[in-house]
Amino acid sequence: MTVVEADTEVPTAAPSRGGRRRAVPQSALNVVSILAGIGGWWALSASGLDIPSPPVVLSRGIDLIKDGTLGGDILASVRRVLAGFLLGVLAAVPVGFLMGWYPPVRALIEPWIQFFRTIPPLALIPLAIVLMGIEETPKIFVIFLASFLSCVIATLQGVVSVDRTLINAARVLGARDHTIFARVVIPASSPFILVGMRIGLGSSWATLVAAELIAAQQGLGYRMQSAQLYYDLPTIFVGLISIGVLGLIMDRLLLLAERRLTSWQETR
Repeated sequence: MTVVEADTEVPTAAPSRGGRRRAVPQSALNVVSILAGIGGWWALSASGLDIPSPPVVLSRGIDLIKDGTLGGDILASVRRVLAGFLLGVLAAVPVGFLMGWYPPVRALIEPWIQFFRTIPPLALIPLAIVLMGIEETPKIFVIFLASFLSCVIATLQGVVSVDRTLINAARVLGARDHTIFARVVIPASSPFILVGMRIGLGSSWATLVAAELIAAQQGLGYRMQSAQLYYDLPTIFVGLISIGVLGLIMDRLLLLAERRLTSWQETR
């Protein structure tokens, strides 16, 4: 009996015509986005809309830099934002951990957190002035509150989202509460905390202009409010752009820290 072997061919995938597509660098896309935004702004100004063009705003910014006004305003605003933001984070993280780990603490504190989250910081300015005067304390307090309320919710969510299996496994292995906190809860909730910090940073900058309503003599928000009285649109735009650029830089620094501290986490 003769066995006839049939030749079988294994189909192979045809190579793509264009080869493998190269991904466009994110930095290049960022540059394109910025240029497109400036182009759109320029087009709106040229169309007759009552806004200053980019060259006019740039010229005004250079004047403010030369006479030292913009540098002093930036330093004053950054100092207030950093003080309020850092104090808010330092207070929010332990409070969020306590609320997430102990249900009775959560039941006592969470209603007040939600209550104050619904109150805009601008509404608290009169109370802050009455209780704290008109120096730096009420300005920093309003920014602190915005940062704290954003970060504490994220920290709470991070703690309650920790996989119960990991906690039970640690207990079976004989770990005590402080060990579980240090080895399981903190690493697992750190992505939530860092996201809360980024949100809190944005809230701090968003509250800055309201905070500098309180008898400020320097600061980006103060400068914009003073320019409003004289309809000085270029100065207002310089303040807006400065706040946006500073906030973006600080957010990118937090994003870099997040990537380093949560390098174990699989993300897209």
